[in-house]
Amino acid sequence: MEITDETMNHLAELSNFSLDSSEKQALKQDLASILRYISKLDELDTTKVEPTYQVFEMENVWRADDIFPQDADREALLALAPESLEHQIKVPKVL
Repeated sequence: MEITDETMNHLAELSNFSLDSSEKQALKQDLASILRYISKLDELDTTKVEPTYQVFEMENVWRADDIFPQDADREALLALAPESLEHQIKVPKVL
């Protein structure tokens, strides 16, 4: 795959980078080198290799979801908040 100037401009736009022409050329060469290196994987014979989706043996560890009685009730917890509105804790806007 050849990397064109149009491709570089598109990648720069997607990445929100502003690159001058020398930076684009250097990056273009680096990307071409990376793609050449990765394309070597196409030479491997993987016909007898089973697809691997996870390289490490990982397994979810589940625990019982036990509900224990609590000493505090809703109203007592809301009373601890600096401000509440309609039975909910009022917090400052994030956005």
